[in-house]
This record gives sequence, C-alpha cells and structure tokens, in this order.
Amino acid sequence: MKFTFIEKNRDFHKVSTLCRLLGVSRSGFYAWRERPISEHRQYDKQLMKLIKELHQGLRRCYGAARMHQELRRRGYSCSRRRVNRLMREMDIKAATTGLYVWRPGQHEFYSSTGNQLAKMEAPMRAGEQWVGDFTYLRTRSGWLYHAVVLDLFTRKVVGWSFSKKRNTELTKSALRMALLRNQPKSGCLFHSDQGIEYAAHEFRDMLTESGFNRSMSRKGNPLDNAAMESFFHSMKAELIHQRTFENEIEAVAYVVEYIEFYNRERLHSSLGYQSPEKYEKLGA
Repeated sequence: MKFTFIEKNRDFHKVSTLCRLLGVSRSGFYAWRERPISEHRQYDKQLMKLIKELHQGLRRCYGAARMHQELRRRGYSCSRRRVNRLMREMDIKAATTGLYVWRPGQHEFYSSTGNQLAKMEAPMRAGEQWVGDFTYLRTRSGWLYHAVVLDLFTRKVVGWSFSKKRNTELTKSALRMALLRNQPKSGCLFHSDQGIEYAAHEFRDMLTESGFNRSMSRKGNPLDNAAMESFFHSMKAELIHQRTFENEIEAVAYVVEYIEFYNRERLHSSLGYQSPEKYEKLGA
C-alpha cells in the first residue's frame, strides 16, 4: 500500500514538472489523455494497418507515391502528403531508398554514331522499340547471368534467359523468347550496349533476320539504355539485395516470380501508375 502511494506521488510530480515545462495545466493534460481518439486519427490507424500489409505484400518496393496510388485504387480517400506522413511515422520506406544516389542534371543524353534510340521519338505503341541488357546474380554455388528484353512503350519484360556462361547464347535466348511471345512491328528498333554478347555476328544476324533495326549505346554510357538500367535497379533493390540465393534453381525461381509481379502488378510512374500489362491493354 505504501509503495503504491509513493509511486503515484512520483508520477504526480513528474506530470506537474512536465506540464510546467510545456506551459500547460495539469487538468488540461488529464483531459487530453482521457479524450477519445478523433475520427481523423482513427482513419490514420486504419490506413497505417493497410499500408503495412500492402508494403509487405508488394515486396516492400513502394514509396509514398506508389502507395498513394495503390490506396486510391482500392477505394481509400487520402492525400499523398498523408500517406507520406504515415509511412514516416511507421518508418516504412521503399526498398530502393538510400541504395543509390541520383543527381539530376549530372548526366545528359547525347546522340552518337550507332545510337539510333537517342534520335527517335518515344514509342506510340508496343513492339516499336525494344531494349536488351544482362546482369549477374550471385548464389552460394556460383554466379548466374540473367539477360532481359524490355518493351519501351509498356516497360514490360517481354523475354528473359539465364546461363552460367556469359556468351552470345545468353542474349540470343532472351531475344528468342521475346519473339516467341510477342510480335514486334516491322523495323522495330533493338537497342543494347556495345558488349560482345550483342555485337557478335550471331546476334546481329538474328536481329537482321527478324526485321529489327539495330542501335547501340555509346561506350561507357549506361544511361543511353536508361530504361533497362532502371529495371535492373528495381529488381536488385526489391529482390536481389533482400536475400541470398542458395543455388541457380532458387535464383531463377525467385527472379521469374519477380518478373511476373513486375509485369502484372507493379505500378510504374512513367505509365501513369499502371502496371505494364494493364498499360499494354489500354494502348491496344
């Protein structure tokens, strides 16, 4: 009994001291503490719960802008500023936050010999401009190379391949898959870097036979193929940097699953916050 009285007395003095320092009355503090949660804050709590669930379900890749669009799509009325405030309150960030530093204006695009993409207008429909590139994935059992073909109009991954070897067959397989699943326009532009995997006669012949026009980035200028770099940026930040693959089979399974998510569900700011497949249907 005596202990309880002492503790309460200490709490009383703490509250009195804090109220005096903050310039508020004790009665005002107790009234505020007993006041029911406002409707605005109740709605905040509802949004916070949903944001947390969506953030996990969407692979932790959405920042405030995409999260705001996703909430609006699901029928929740809220502003982007409110979503940003709630995400900061919960310390929820996009998986890409802090991984890369982007300095607007530092890099500029200039056309050069062979870079036909830089001279062209943005595509008006799917199958007019494709880009290709490859990256490498680290597994506990060794390195795995991953090639991708992307449609610039829809930002959809239209073809991909995997190989333990970095050679022309890697890039040919990705293009072969893209051609089996899609029908590019006659004269479709295919843009890549100057790597031997794309400059080799075998790959060049495959492009010519399929009716493509060729385009290549300037040497040492990865931003000439910015859309492809953006895809790998997203994939590595949202998947690769989040886990360690035991072997090639596990890596392929997770990457293919990510590509399906990327094509069908992931909202793209450059597409008006639509997924590539939905944007493709709208433009058909």
